[in-house]
Amino acid sequence: MELSQHLDLKQTLTPQQILLSTLLQLPSMALELRIKTELEINPLLELVEDIEELDNPEEEAETEEPEIDLEDYFSNDGYEAKEFYDKSAEEVEIQNAYRPSLAEDLLEQIATLRIPEAERLIMEDMIWSIDERGYLVMELEFIAEKFEVDVGLVQKLHKMLLQLDPVGIGSRGLQECLLVQIEKLHPGTAAHHIIRDHFDEFANKRFERILRKLHLTKDDLRDAEGLISQLTPKPGGGYIESITNYVTPDFYIREQDGEFIVTLNDSFIPELRISGTYKNMINNQKKLDTDTKLFLKKKVESAKWFINSIQMRRITMLKVINSIIERQKGFFLYGADHLKPMVLRDIAEDISMDISTISRVTSGKYAQTDWGTFEMRYFFSEGIEAEDGENISTRRIKERLRVIITDEKKAHPISDEAISKMLQQEGFPIARRTVAKYREQLNIPVARLRREI
Repeated sequence: MELSQHLDLKQTLTPQQILLSTLLQLPSMALELRIKTELEINPLLELVEDIEELDNPEEEAETEEPEIDLEDYFSNDGYEAKEFYDKSAEEVEIQNAYRPSLAEDLLEQIATLRIPEAERLIMEDMIWSIDERGYLVMELEFIAEKFEVDVGLVQKLHKMLLQLDPVGIGSRGLQECLLVQIEKLHPGTAAHHIIRDHFDEFANKRFERILRKLHLTKDDLRDAEGLISQLTPKPGGGYIESITNYVTPDFYIREQDGEFIVTLNDSFIPELRISGTYKNMINNQKKLDTDTKLFLKKKVESAKWFINSIQMRRITMLKVINSIIERQKGFFLYGADHLKPMVLRDIAEDISMDISTISRVTSGKYAQTDWGTFEMRYFFSEGIEAEDGENISTRRIKERLRVIITDEKKAHPISDEAISKMLQQEGFPIARRTVAKYREQLNIPVARLRREI
């Protein structure tokens, strides 16, 4: 045995920080569901029927009990940054009707699971880390470290997530996504063995190797391919396509006389306060036993964190969108051709916040502009310098790349090298390896795999 010392740098998030991080990830409409859930689990939270009631001095609770000092928890200091505004002051036209998002459906599903609240919070965090394809983009080890739990617990919860509807949601890659589905629908078949043991050969159409290794006939392979073709490679993508016309923006942005008017879509979010009924109970806390006092203290503290986090979410989101507008004025004035290169770090530096905070604010949220409704991540892209010295957003180049491949003759797909030369002729100094990188980011296969007979 040997004793040794080592220095380890580790960041631990407080419960308040975790709560704010969770709320920042929620789109506006999903926030309403989250508030309803919090109202159900915390009896000290209640809706404010009349905002003026908050200013009623008779509502203030005063206690003489020093042992817990619940009066401090009802103090406005440190958690009420209200900034009340008239939600009816400006009518904003909503383009489309609202339908629940994939995330909201998943949250409703995990609400029915018989698991501890701490585990439910971990699953919620996973859900808000699922991208538009339906894949989990956060490492399980990172989630375990974030919540300070064993990675084995996170793996168990991840397996539960994979079994929610649509099956395979939250997969960490295409193979896992297809494997979860085939194990449920067609276990023990040749298709199952192919996905589990010979996925690379199948993905690269090396069919002769599969026939030889699994001792299959060509008819067996055709049948297996038929089963695999019925699976869903992007469990989130299909859902998004089915409700594309029902996206509800989180921000409304319009230009008026050279100025931009920004509205955060949270007018439906109710105002919250700590229950007056429970305040009256605490006024008589000499009649309460110790366990009840501790319970009330915990719930009061939780309610204050939640109210504060709701307001901080609003302030943070407005800071982020205003910074984006400032950097992308050309886009908001003239349209997509004037989109400038911009990365998350730019906004983080502008408003002195962490990149992770900017990522949460912009993930899965939409902005309605004079040019249409866009996902927030649309405004972010790196840039390259064109031959004329102009700094061009890589998003414009990727869109041109997509058009070239869409218009190609499927019997003779265009190689990355040929696409590179085409783009160079159009003024974009793009090398073959850069074309390959952008193509992969667009989830477009190589020319050999795009070939159709």
